[in-house]
Amino acid sequence: MDTTVATTFRRVFQVIDGNKKAVGDGFQVTSPMPGPRIRQLSPFLLIDHIGPMPVAPSEKPLGSPPHPHRGFETVTIMYQGVLAHRDTAGHTGNIGPGDVQWMTAGAGLMHEELYEKEFTRQGGTLEVVQLWVNMPQKDKMTPPNYQDIRSSAISTLPTPDGQGTIRVIAGTYEGVSGPATTFSPMTMLDVHLPKGAELPLNLPADYNVGLYVVKGNVLLHGNRPAATKQLVVLGWDSETAHLTATEDSIVLVLAGEPIEEPLATYGPFVMNTNKELVQAIADFEAGAMGQFEDDE
Repeated sequence: MDTTVATTFRRVFQVIDGNKKAVGDGFQVTSPMPGPRIRQLSPFLLIDHIGPMPVAPSEKPLGSPPHPHRGFETVTIMYQGVLAHRDTAGHTGNIGPGDVQWMTAGAGLMHEELYEKEFTRQGGTLEVVQLWVNMPQKDKMTPPNYQDIRSSAISTLPTPDGQGTIRVIAGTYEGVSGPATTFSPMTMLDVHLPKGAELPLNLPADYNVGLYVVKGNVLLHGNRPAATKQLVVLGWDSETAHLTATEDSIVLVLAGEPIEEPLATYGPFVMNTNKELVQAIADFEAGAMGQFEDDE
């Protein structure tokens, strides 16, 4: 890193290791958030990193069976394997490597995420990062929506040194806009850096910023390491951060204007008050979030 010009970088608040857990009937997951720094990462609420894990050939797709959501969005970024999605708002789709699925739960729905049938039969490696993104109170009861974002629709720009690439999923970065539509201002980048590549990141100073290392090892500001499946929480004291890849690396940049509203959560529901949570549970139990015909 060139140190001839003094630069003030964003403070590194914390580097967080993920907790391992099992989700559904076939997902091995590492989750570095929610955690103690969740306010410093709003509007992002959760990171689930599935795999990389082997999937043995089978005739029965595994994954995450039908479950409800209300009040937020799920963003599924595929790295390896193929998943099949369906929900009670009528959306279906398969997503493979490089694709992104952006589902708005809004007022509420049920959805299911299973290994895609042909991927199940052949087997292979599965790796997925799923995010939960909060919605402002005024938008929480919006009708559900589904953005099926193909890899070919995601614009890519080179890093300034020409060695790496930046895929712009949401927001605008260096004049390049991502295809995702969002309810609050944010920038989401999928950064691929070969060993030795450097990336000066410039993001609005009032944005919360998290860097999730999908794989590899990076140095922050030339001296603070972060490794595979670690989450870096940055401060607001600058617009600039600097990454150096000490091996081939993939980093998700999660930056957004914080949603400064009360947060009330219970399992798959993210609202603003406990009263709204009670209503969400009642609506789900009454079937208001839909039901799949084969579950009736």
